[in-house]
Amino acid sequence: MDGPEREGRKLHRSFSGLALLGILLVVAGLVGLVYTGVATLTSMILFGWLLLVGGLVGLLHAIQSRGTSYFWLGVVVAALNIAAGLVVIRHPHGTAEALTMFAALLFLTGGVFRLVGSVVVRGPQFGWTLLQGAFGLLLGLLVLFDWPHSSLYVLGCFFSLALLFDGLGLIAIGIGGRRIVSMVSEQMGTRERERTRSPRMVGSSPKADTVA
Repeated sequence: MDGPEREGRKLHRSFSGLALLGILLVVAGLVGLVYTGVATLTSMILFGWLLLVGGLVGLLHAIQSRGTSYFWLGVVVAALNIAAGLVVIRHPHGTAEALTMFAALLFLTGGVFRLVGSVVVRGPQFGWTLLQGAFGLLLGLLVLFDWPHSSLYVLGCFFSLALLFDGLGLIAIGIGGRRIVSMVSEQMGTRERERTRSPRMVGSSPKADTVA
C-alpha cells in the first residue's frame, strides 16, 4: 500500500504545482493588462530571444548533419532565425509596429471573408459567422486607425490575455486533478480497510462455533 500512497502524494504535489503555476500566470496576465506597454515590449524581447535561441539550435543541428541534402536548407533557416531574433531584440518598438499592422490586416481580411462567406452560403451558423466577421472587421479597423499608437497596447493585451487564460486552465487542471487523486486515494483506503477487516471476521467464526 506504500507504493500507491507514495504515487498519490507525488500526483497531489504535481497538480498543486500546476495550480501554483496557473496562479502565477494569472497574476502576470492581470499585471500585463494593466501595464500593456511593458507587456508589449516584454513579449517582443521574449519573441526575439526565442528566434535567436531557435536559430542557434538549428545551426548546431545543421552542422551536425553536414554532408546531407538538408544541410544548406538548415543553415539558411537558422541564419534567418538568428537575423530576425537580433532585429527584434534591437528594435522591439519597430517590430511591435510591424506585427500590429500585420495583425490588423489579418483581422480585416478574416472579417471580410467571414462576412462574405456567411452572406453567400447562409448556412446553419449564419448569425454566428456574421457576428464573428463583423467583430473581426471592427477590431481590424480600430487597430488600423490608431496605428502606430495601437502597437503600444495591442500585442501586450493579447500576450496578457493568453497568460491569463493559460493560467486559468492550469488552475482548473490542478484543482480537478487534486480532487480526483483524493477521491481515488479515499476509495483505495476504504478497500484496504475492508480487506484487512474481512480476514479477522472469517478467523473469528470457528472460535464462535467451538464455544457453541
